[in-house]
Amino acid sequence: MDRWIAPGRVNIIGEHTDYNDGFVLPIALSLGVVCAAGARTDGRVRVGSAQRPGEAVELALDDLAGQRDQLPGWARYPLGVVCEFVAGGRPIPGVDLEIDGAVPIGAGLSSSAALCCAVTVALRDLFAPGLDDRAMVRIARAAENGFAGVPTGILDQSAAILCTEGHALFLDVRAYLNGEAGAVEQIPFDLRAAGLALIVADTGHPHDLADGGYAERRNECAAAAAVLGVHALRDATELNMARLHDPVLRRRATHVVTENDRVLDVVTRLRSGADPRAIGPLLTASHRSLRDDFEVSTPALDLAVDAALDAGAYGARMVGGGFGGSVLALVERTDADRIGAAIGRRFTAADLAAPRVITAEPGAGARKLD
Repeated sequence: MDRWIAPGRVNIIGEHTDYNDGFVLPIALSLGVVCAAGARTDGRVRVGSAQRPGEAVELALDDLAGQRDQLPGWARYPLGVVCEFVAGGRPIPGVDLEIDGAVPIGAGLSSSAALCCAVTVALRDLFAPGLDDRAMVRIARAAENGFAGVPTGILDQSAAILCTEGHALFLDVRAYLNGEAGAVEQIPFDLRAAGLALIVADTGHPHDLADGGYAERRNECAAAAAVLGVHALRDATELNMARLHDPVLRRRATHVVTENDRVLDVVTRLRSGADPRAIGPLLTASHRSLRDDFEVSTPALDLAVDAALDAGAYGARMVGGGFGGSVLALVERTDADRIGAAIGRRFTAADLAAPRVITAEPGAGARKLD
């Protein structure tokens, strides 16, 4: 069988803005999910995982949609992609899928989107070679939303499909969904040349976007937009926030509005060739907004951010949907190991397991492996 890979991602800035029609700025990671795939002709699909030995699932393609609730949770992601292909009129005569993932699960680095996108590009190449990037993003997102029951926006899938090596992906979500020109821009992001690094600390406190907290935030954002009379919080402004008398809705909207502004500020600075160190305070401001206005941080995430800043990071913030996961920090490359160790010591002093720390380099999007 041939093999395809899709990367995990870390979002430089732009959290919880994608499903509000806003702006995001992720990079792809070198860590990814590999899908080995091969066609078969018997109308059946089989999926196995190196991380789930002995738990392979096989069934008839015609039974796939009706068997969703009987499938193990991990298998709903790849089989959801298969289901979306079939439901979209892209026939599959049968397929074998073998999954092997290196993206930590629950770390806020989009392991599930990497899985769905690896399967999507494999099925495209095998059965639907004319499928464009936008269609692949929609399929991977639909698999997560509908089959796996995770109400994500398009940030994770877009990053896995569209990112390029050495760049951050500036995505105008509304424009991209509407097929408008200029929705995607590759922003040069060569931290190594500036003597900088992004470190990512996985706190070991996994999150689960299929639980209630993420969906609750989405519902609150939709409710705030309805009160303001706008299609999405992308259209709200700080000036009309006073119309939100519910303090919770006002806080949620405040985060989205200010986070969109922060994304645009970071992109403007990077486009102009400014010293990337200048974006550090914007990263930290993003964390404070996620902690105080959006209320999706945790004590462990706050501890990692504080430890990184105290050790000399230019900026730090939680990444992903929140309620657990990872923290990123912008640091001098020569200080990366020292600051990672400082985060570990802070956790140990709090009787917590030290986080796993990696250096994030802007990598390539989903592709076939040689």
